[in-house]
Amino acid sequence: MKTKIFLLAILVLSATFAMSQRYAFIDTDFILEQIPAYQEAQTEIDAQAEKWQKQIEARHDEIEQMYTAYKAEQVLLTPEMRKKREDEIIKKEKEAKDFQREKFGVDGELFKLRQELIKPIQESVFDAVRKMAEQKSYAVIFDKAASSSAIIYSNPKYDQSKEILQRLGFTETTE
Repeated sequence: MKTKIFLLAILVLSATFAMSQRYAFIDTDFILEQIPAYQEAQTEIDAQAEKWQKQIEARHDEIEQMYTAYKAEQVLLTPEMRKKREDEIIKKEKEAKDFQREKFGVDGELFKLRQELIKPIQESVFDAVRKMAEQKSYAVIFDKAASSSAIIYSNPKYDQSKEILQRLGFTETTE
């Protein structure tokens, strides 16, 4: 649904700007692949992710071994001993999930590492795009990269958001 709306917006923008405005497209995937610092950062991120993934797999293997041993000895254990072993297995599973979330979760260490290493490079690309757009008088620059397919730059003088708010009877709120 979002893709259809986005494509419709592109078509409307294209038709609106086609006669009077300049527009261009870039491929940020291609650009970033040509930057050595980006490749180095990506290699470092991939290596760290692989290291963490191996640690997670090792934890799961340990849990699997604990469970297998528990199942083999279960009939010989007293109810208290069974409860204790089950609790140990559950605790290990929780620790493994917490570790995985800590490393790969939404605000996990992998996300933070990516932000630390990749974001400055992306910001320099976006700054170069903005400068080029201003120098060459582009109203809009689209990114055709598979990972984003979006407007990467738009001249603020063509932003009609405030007028739409006014037409809807709302006023702009400031934070």
